[in-house]
Amino acid sequence: MKTRKLGQNGPDVSAIALGCMSFAGFYGETDRDEAFATLDAARDAGITFLDTSDMYGKGLSETLIGEWQKDRGHRFQIATKGGIVIGAPRGTADNSREYLREHLEGSLGRLGVDSVELYYVHRREFPRPIEEVTETLESFRQEGLIGAFGYSEISPAALRRASSVAPVGAVQNEYSLWTRQPDLGLIQACKDLGTTFVPFSPLGRGIFGDSDLDPARFRDIDFRKNNPRFMEPNFSANMAHVRALRAFAHDRGWTTAAVAIAWTLQQGDHLVPIPGTRNAAHLMEWADADEIIFTESDRAALDQIMPVGWAHGDRYSDAQIVGIERYC
Repeated sequence: MKTRKLGQNGPDVSAIALGCMSFAGFYGETDRDEAFATLDAARDAGITFLDTSDMYGKGLSETLIGEWQKDRGHRFQIATKGGIVIGAPRGTADNSREYLREHLEGSLGRLGVDSVELYYVHRREFPRPIEEVTETLESFRQEGLIGAFGYSEISPAALRRASSVAPVGAVQNEYSLWTRQPDLGLIQACKDLGTTFVPFSPLGRGIFGDSDLDPARFRDIDFRKNNPRFMEPNFSANMAHVRALRAFAHDRGWTTAAVAIAWTLQQGDHLVPIPGTRNAAHLMEWADADEIIFTESDRAALDQIMPVGWAHGDRYSDAQIVGIERYC
């Protein structure tokens, strides 16, 4: 797999990383064997970079990664996150030095490593100045606990404030063919500042696949069950566009998932998407997306199938968006 640089001076990482949130059951139950098989497939496909968090299954995702690395004798490059107060009301964040250090050390222990390549503040604690938080993260970097630091779901203005203190290695936000808000300044700010932009959910939480989803079969623990885009009448309207995208992909010998990820990769060489899956077969549907190159005709067709703003429904419900930094 091709590689891209993480931040201004960071290491080269695989152009596509693996998001490991689903190891903790956000989209349905999984188990150790399934997670291990997915990590095996990622390694074999040339993926070097994983994304996880201390709050994914209250540390379960990190634990599974750590156990796999010990069992297989292989070390991935890892990004993890902290700052969300686990067990507190949704949107509660603590970005204090003491809290972040405690949870970073917990993450390192579960992962079985002395340091990680990237550490994100998962959600901002808005009363606390981001400059103060950046100073904390920079001290962790200087101590050797992390290679770089970043933020998840922040605004372009907040990124520029943080970057005035120390270089921000990466910013993570949802970005895909059906979520385009980062085009309103964030992707450009990342490019200007030498910050890697990391799109999560580049597969639209699974909607960009070769078979139809059935929301009626979502389990209660599935994040999508109460997500507006997967509820009627929005879901049926969205599927009309997805089926057109599927036809576009199949006409060219590609999978739908690979097209969706290739689209994100071709929005800039500073983007490293993190599609998530707990299924090795699904991973292989998009693992070669970095080999796809769109022609001008392809781009025009994609713009017609999925023009900016085509998606029906908000990307989060009112309950789900609590704690997200909004802008524009």
